[in-house]
Amino acid sequence: MIRTRRAAASPAPARARRTGRRSPIASVALVAVGLLLTGGAYTLFTASSGASAAIDLNSAQTIAEGKKLFQANCATCHGLALQGTAAGPSLVGVGAAAVDFQVGTGRMPLAQDAPQAEQKPPVFTDTQTKQLAAYVASVAPGPGIPESKYLQADGNATRGAELFRINCAMCHNVAGAGGALTEGKYAPNLHDVSPTHIYEAMLTGPQNMPVFNDDNLSPQDKADIITALKQTQQNENVGGFALGSLGPVAEGLFLWIFGLGAIVAFTVWLTAKAN
Repeated sequence: MIRTRRAAASPAPARARRTGRRSPIASVALVAVGLLLTGGAYTLFTASSGASAAIDLNSAQTIAEGKKLFQANCATCHGLALQGTAAGPSLVGVGAAAVDFQVGTGRMPLAQDAPQAEQKPPVFTDTQTKQLAAYVASVAPGPGIPESKYLQADGNATRGAELFRINCAMCHNVAGAGGALTEGKYAPNLHDVSPTHIYEAMLTGPQNMPVFNDDNLSPQDKADIITALKQTQQNENVGGFALGSLGPVAEGLFLWIFGLGAIVAFTVWLTAKAN
């Protein structure tokens, strides 16, 4: 009886104590949430600050900052008064659009002496580029940076494609894929070029490109061409292998190598089998 009572009175086994350790999955989840929140906050901040940071090209401060940048980085070739030197042309009257295109696409400063300036990552920020453009435009008037309403790629794509075929396709290819010119020069690929730089190129005529001022192509004409180029870039190729969209040259080379190559290989196989 005494043993039975003692056995009955013995306490129940104690529950396992919590160790206080967090699951590894929970730690990873917390780090991921923290990174997402931090990245999202940074993206919102930079987007809002970039959207509100409109640069006044007529501001005295913007022009003064642009003058400092020009004297430190550009005057050696283009002269302190933009008059040009043996190493670089005059910039008097080229306007803000030409500076924004050349500097914004990385063509200037020039990397090396070549038949034409090649596109590369820009050296200056967008703000510095606009400051340089403001200074050059303040010395002598010229074509200005285009208005945003012409850069939305929401014009008439059909009319723009027709204008592009008439005025641009002979150099840039009907698909905008670019092409070779004489003396080592070339018309660049237009697929990844921003609408602003496409408009500025038409307006200022860089390299070997002719100038399409508003008497040749109206601002709406340029907007329609930009629309056609962007829609061509976005639409999927439905004609099989694009072959770089370089037209009959690439297609002829493909047929020459693979078509005639297949015929020669088949002939060799028949001859070997007959022997």
